[in-house]
Amino acid sequence: MPQARKPSRRRRDIYQEVTDKIVGYLEDGIAPWRNPINRGSGDGWPKNLGSGKRYRGINIILLGMRAWESGYSSDYWLTYKQAAQRGGTVRQGEQGSLVTFWKLYEKKDPATNTETTLPVLKHYHAFNLEQIDGIPIPDAPDEKDLISFTPLEKAEEIVAGYLNGPNIETKGSRAFYRPAIDTVCLPLPQQFESSEIFYSTLFHELSHSTGHSKRLDRGLDTEPQPFGSPDYSREELVAELSASFLCAASGISPPTIEQSAAYMQGWINVLKGDKRLVVSAAGAAQKSADLILGEGIHEQAEKPAENQAKLGHSTQDHAAKPSQLDLF
Repeated sequence: MPQARKPSRRRRDIYQEVTDKIVGYLEDGIAPWRNPINRGSGDGWPKNLGSGKRYRGINIILLGMRAWESGYSSDYWLTYKQAAQRGGTVRQGEQGSLVTFWKLYEKKDPATNTETTLPVLKHYHAFNLEQIDGIPIPDAPDEKDLISFTPLEKAEEIVAGYLNGPNIETKGSRAFYRPAIDTVCLPLPQQFESSEIFYSTLFHELSHSTGHSKRLDRGLDTEPQPFGSPDYSREELVAELSASFLCAASGISPPTIEQSAAYMQGWINVLKGDKRLVVSAAGAAQKSADLILGEGIHEQAEKPAENQAKLGHSTQDHAAKPSQLDLF
């Protein structure tokens, strides 16, 4: 009786994976229109800590976008084995990032009895140093890299007065709101170009949080929309309009509001076919700003003893990757 043939193992298509990864990042909302954040002492070029060499080609994009997406400040990466050799441990639940390279193979042509060298695309996975415990980070932000930060009293009052607001964490190099865990994440205040930019960024993310189902319920946590869709674009416009109202309420300078206008124009262009967009978005933004300011809201629950909206922030990591809304 002839033996059953083993099913052939499907060959991994690295080209398609790389393409899908880049498209996926774009669809997830990585849209760096502006980024007034100081990342630290690195130069932004991904490097392997073991060899000291810079990554090249498509790996610059893959690792750079992963660092952007995850908020890593360090430019340095290691494989799992390299981390272990240096006494480090990749934290449980951390996912590696795809790295590709070419390997040359000699193939003999039986017809001509000649050998041909063929390049084959191979891959491995690397981890950012911020995913690894036990290894010092050589380009960690230094005090000399940080900008002097002066809290703005009125802006602080607005943040502290946001009753039952989201948790606020300061870490990494990106600002975003994660509806699934009702958390605003943003870099340290000293990493921003100015105090005004820090607060306008925070106001933008807090404005997103008003759309959570337990507040004004714009469907952010129950019906998340893909990046670039009309509903996603409208939400960005609502958040930036609301942030502009809060900036005005806290006396933040006109240049910051002008920057917001330039940012909003990009989303307006996406939705320029909707004549009612700005009017409806402005109405939703007013409700968002009113909620944060506590205006017209009388039925709010009593202020918790430890207001989550104050800048007391936790730096806890979350293994899961919920949907998020990004400013940068």
